[in-house]
Amino acid sequence: MKNLLAILSATLIFVSSLTMAGVAEDRAEYDKSANETIAKFKQEKPDISAKIASGVGYAVFSNVGVNLFVISAGGGTGIAVDNATGKKTYMKMGEAGVGFGLGVKDFRALMIFKTRKAFDKFVESGWLFGAQADAAGTSGDKGGSAEVEGAIGDVDIYQLTEAGLSLQATIKGTKFWQDGDLN
Repeated sequence: MKNLLAILSATLIFVSSLTMAGVAEDRAEYDKSANETIAKFKQEKPDISAKIASGVGYAVFSNVGVNLFVISAGGGTGIAVDNATGKKTYMKMGEAGVGFGLGVKDFRALMIFKTRKAFDKFVESGWLFGAQADAAGTSGDKGGSAEVEGAIGDVDIYQLTEAGLSLQATIKGTKFWQDGDLN
């Protein structure tokens, strides 16, 4: 019986360490993506560092969106960072919308929160609604895109297209939620 308990304990410790290693790897991947995205925003918009620093917090997301005539959908992952504490909240996102559109694109979003209320609401309930219009035709460093930057309440939103071909004008809702496995 003692041997069985020892084997069971060793197995649980081993499985737990594998799970923790997987979580650490996933967090590192989210962190790497966020850092690369912020570096790209800094290249495109030199004043973005000051804007991030002046906010209560910010969120960085990688997203893939699909537009098929009147329906759009997308999903992605990201991190929300509280500037006061440095705490990272690992998150996922999904979006759906209606309007004119056709195409697929891989893009990055940066949201800067101007107030504590806006940041906390985003991390806890994570809904954003708005309109979007853009045209993109990019692959690597070739091509170009034109996205509308904007603000929803106390949140400034910026977007960069990584790759894709799309033309869209949509009204959509986006749900952000905490990644239960990584937080």
